Amino acid sequence: MKMFRPTHLLDSDVIIWVLRGRKETVRLVEEIARIGVPACSPLSLIEVLMGAKPEEEERTRKFFSALELLPVDRAIAEKATAYIKAYQDVKNPDFADAIIAATAVVHDLALVTYNRRHYPMPGIRFYPPTSGE
Repeated sequence: MKMFRPTHLLDSDVIIWVLRGRKETVRLVEEIARIGVPACSPLSLIEVLMGAKPEEEERTRKFFSALELLPVDRAIAEKATAYIKAYQDVKNPDFADAIIAATAVVHDLALVTYNRRHYPMPGIRFYPPTSGE
């Protein structure tokens, strides 16, 4: 089986919608999976598992096992810190969002999210792109 490097980073909200069976989100992630294994941050795993009901945990863990889990390394930590400092007066970015944004940028991945307003940081590519991107 041919392995592909991840090209997309799934945000927690997208993962939640896939697990809830939202058809358009399931189709979107299936489209991404044809290109390569979708990736996620360990922070998304924590966020989603924290909100999962006991009867949802097995299915949730199975879904996560199909994703590439990208560790938070020094480069991501440094970039996330820079984002938090740069945006603390304007938006007060969420710690997890800053790490997810940094993961996308450091690994040159398109960020798949329904919460683009959480990610005002420069250099983030979103998928699907909006008009003008």
